[in-house]
Amino acid sequence: MALDEHVAQLIAGLQAQGLKSFEQMSVEEARGVVATFTGLQAPPEPVARIHDDRYPSDGGEQNLRIYVPEGDGPHPVVLYFHGGGFVAGGLDVVEEPARGVAHDTGAIVVTAAYRLAPEHRFPAAPDDAWAALLWVAGNIAGYGGDPDDIVVMGDSAGGNLAAVTALRARDEGGPRLRGQVLVYPVVDPVAQLPSRREYADGYVITAAGLDWFWRQYLSAPGDARNPYAVPVRAQSLAGLPPTLILTTENEVARDEAEEYGARLHQDGVDVTTVRFDGLVHGVFWMSGAVPRSRELRSAVAEFVGTVTSSDQASARTTTPSWSL
Repeated sequence: MALDEHVAQLIAGLQAQGLKSFEQMSVEEARGVVATFTGLQAPPEPVARIHDDRYPSDGGEQNLRIYVPEGDGPHPVVLYFHGGGFVAGGLDVVEEPARGVAHDTGAIVVTAAYRLAPEHRFPAAPDDAWAALLWVAGNIAGYGGDPDDIVVMGDSAGGNLAAVTALRARDEGGPRLRGQVLVYPVVDPVAQLPSRREYADGYVITAAGLDWFWRQYLSAPGDARNPYAVPVRAQSLAGLPPTLILTTENEVARDEAEEYGARLHQDGVDVTTVRFDGLVHGVFWMSGAVPRSRELRSAVAEFVGTVTSSDQASARTTTPSWSL
């Protein structure tokens, strides 16, 4: 399918500005580019309250932000890890999508910062993500959330962190998760699949750019065999919670994410994988520039309303514009 017209206009504009591929940037340049995604976002949806807090991990205290929707609790909870290739991103760049998820689902959304590479390589980020989940399970009731009604979510590298956090919750006996939402997750640094070749030169992120992010993140070659870094390396995916995987047609990581969905299905997990034709990596952060990003938001809302027990979440779920 041809590129979505809004995506095509955005890509043309970036090319006209001479934007370099990530592997040609310094770490600070990459962080600066990722931070500019806020300029591609629509005005944020209203929520009832926002709280800033911190959670402890073995790397010291990390920031988190809690978006509480309208209505009486207890609310279901979505713990959301931002993308950025394990190198960039932060709470501010996912403010708008996090508010949108809270508004659309009636769930409390908690966005958790984590230590970034290359200053803090694997396993710093997944250790922080695990600590964030433990904090949410132990503290979210104080904000009106239901600690027995948690979904983990992430986009791109954050999708990886959500996936490995779900693995760790399974392996260490909890907290029990209602579901996981993986938005174009990067899950396999050595994947040699058709999308890696077809979209090697873009869009948004090239194959070489993706490889660059992995090199910043992994501490040693052996880390690529560790399922808490590369979830496709898990011997079994059985026992993981219901899963929604969203992919975009025109991107290098598409097939590795869809292959992960096939592995989940093979191991008996209730999984839905939806590909959005014409779209590209990063579109979940492009609500102002690419109107079809709403389709991904609607898919998330429907899934959260289905897997959580809250009547509020079900009542707030919007009807998606895609069909399975």
